[in-house]
Amino acid sequence: MPSGRMRADDIYIGFVEALTETLDLREHETGLHSKRVACHTQVLARRFIDESERLRQITWGALLHDIGKIGIPDHILLKQAALTGDEWRVMQTHTDMGYRIVGHLPGMAEAADLVRCHEERFDGTGYPCGLRGASIPLGARLFAVIDTLDAMTSDRPYRQGVSFDVAKQEIVRLANVQFDPLAVEAFLAEEAILREMVALKCGPKER
Repeated sequence: MPSGRMRADDIYIGFVEALTETLDLREHETGLHSKRVACHTQVLARRFIDESERLRQITWGALLHDIGKIGIPDHILLKQAALTGDEWRVMQTHTDMGYRIVGHLPGMAEAADLVRCHEERFDGTGYPCGLRGASIPLGARLFAVIDTLDAMTSDRPYRQGVSFDVAKQEIVRLANVQFDPLAVEAFLAEEAILREMVALKCGPKER
């Protein structure tokens, strides 16, 4: 690989990680969560994608999936109680705000699509566009499974994380509803490595 390309990649990776850390200053779990889900999403993505550039885009999109929350007011973003209807509508704007942020970066179109669509659901009841099935970008469909896995198995101030098996049961139950059944199949096929990664709360270095 040309040294110029490696340098450009290093700069991009550093910038993406800096943006993630910026959000972490406001929402203390996000940085670790984002790094985990980026790594874990790669496990699924490699079952469908061979091109290194597309895999890189999915990594960046997963890292930056919540970057739009920078634009959410603290009284909503950091609220411990349930959000009101109006507050929830404001929170939902983080996907479009994130899309605008990432979309400004050259060569990040696929990453930006993942950022915008990571809250879509396979049955069309997600947001911001109500996309259904294969109209949701592949990276976002794979990420949705991993995001739920990490969220369910991680401790939060208001609840303790559940076991991998409990999270697995919920993911399987929601195939064809919240999740692409092909993404769920890939999750089950990679269960051994994902189970190990969740137990460690980290992941292998990028190859």
